[in-house]
Amino acid sequence: MAAMLNKKTRREAEIPTSSMADIAFLLLIFFLVTTTIDVDTGIGMVLPPKLEDDIEPPPIRERNVLKILVNEQGLVLVEDQPSAVQLIREEVRKHVLNYGADPRYAEEPGKALVSIKTARQTPYNAYVGVLDEVWMAYFEMWDSEARQLGFSDYAAYVTMLETTDGENEIRDKIKAAISIAEPDEA
Repeated sequence: MAAMLNKKTRREAEIPTSSMADIAFLLLIFFLVTTTIDVDTGIGMVLPPKLEDDIEPPPIRERNVLKILVNEQGLVLVEDQPSAVQLIREEVRKHVLNYGADPRYAEEPGKALVSIKTARQTPYNAYVGVLDEVWMAYFEMWDSEARQLGFSDYAAYVTMLETTDGENEIRDKIKAAISIAEPDEA
């Protein structure tokens, strides 16, 4: 009897793999459904309608244009003077809210224009940084106007407009006039 016990062969332990393909397939579907793919869509801007060929663009006085240039190295020139990206916001505020006081800046907010021009090889992040600073200047001016009207900020003012179907007087007073000039041919 003892000899029979020794002669019995032990079976190897096996992991059942019959449903392994099903599990892998379910995991694949789960990751495909739950994963989001970032799509770089660029900068969303509303462009003005194209002028007809026989219509001249409206005249703009040189005084009302604040020129910002970003060169190939990402360096910024404001009115042909070297500047830092962090200083653009204040320059835009001075330009727009000048009300004719300083002859270097705009006559009034409704006539102020900010022109951003880049070189063809300008780094994208330098351009976006400059554009962000210009937009932030406008948002700060709109915030300030909303506070003068008794609102906590511009977002509260916009919320009130949505509920009352009112007209945005702040944006009418301080128009975001930003010109994206085409780079010069190389």
